[in-house]
Amino acid sequence: MALPQILPSPPYKPLLNPSNNFFLTHHSNYHFAPQSLLHCRRRFNPTRIQCSASSFPEKHRTGSSPNPNDVVELPLFPLPLVLFPGAILPLQIFEFRYRIMMHTLLQTDLRFGVIYSDSATGTADVGCVGEVVKHERLVDDRFFLICKGQERFRVNKLVRSKPYLVAEVTWLEDRPSANGEDDVEGLANEVESYMKDVIRLSNRLNGKGEKEATELRRNLFPTPFSFFVGSTFEGAPREQQALLELEDTAMRLKREKETLRNTLNYLTAASAVKDVFPSS
Repeated sequence: MALPQILPSPPYKPLLNPSNNFFLTHHSNYHFAPQSLLHCRRRFNPTRIQCSASSFPEKHRTGSSPNPNDVVELPLFPLPLVLFPGAILPLQIFEFRYRIMMHTLLQTDLRFGVIYSDSATGTADVGCVGEVVKHERLVDDRFFLICKGQERFRVNKLVRSKPYLVAEVTWLEDRPSANGEDDVEGLANEVESYMKDVIRLSNRLNGKGEKEATELRRNLFPTPFSFFVGSTFEGAPREQQALLELEDTAMRLKREKETLRNTLNYLTAASAVKDVFPSS
């Protein structure tokens, strides 16, 4: 998949259709592509970066966790995608104002806010900090970046809009479940099981054989695992944004479980049709 390119043009509207050779299912007014569970690779010159559960450590940043009551200023980068804590995001930057932002960041703490934006819904209030872990500056002053998702934040107010957006934000952390009886560990295991089944059937429908997916969770605690699962729902940014905004791990896992269950039902039906009509 090509790098997201930051252009001085109207916001890009994500598009996903069957011509992409994805087996799609429809749920809650969005499309989910099961193949995105297999990997989330984006091309970065000269290497390829793979995003897997191992990219999602128990703590997304060394040192103490941010205080939810802290108010800080953060440069914002609106994009037609959603970044989750622990996820890897390659970017190519060549729009002038964001090149200015990069020059500033490279002299400070290398952190900026990635926030979802599209022409239909506008810019979201909740985003995720992207920390630059690798960068390459080209002779024409473009930048190639590898960023890693860190803390989530909520925008309180816009501080300035030129040359790039800067906002006053507070940090978000998951709260204890409103229903103390929720078994988040059990939910995480159920979600992992559904993911394995979706991958297995998706492989079969794509002629790759029913390969068993193993070690999807890699001993992650439920919260970082729920972020990993959300990051695999590529092609459904509005649903990803809804998952990012939830402040309850159990609720996030339940929503992901429902999405995966509906996807599995669709793939099971598609597999049955393929068995009856092999040439279809």
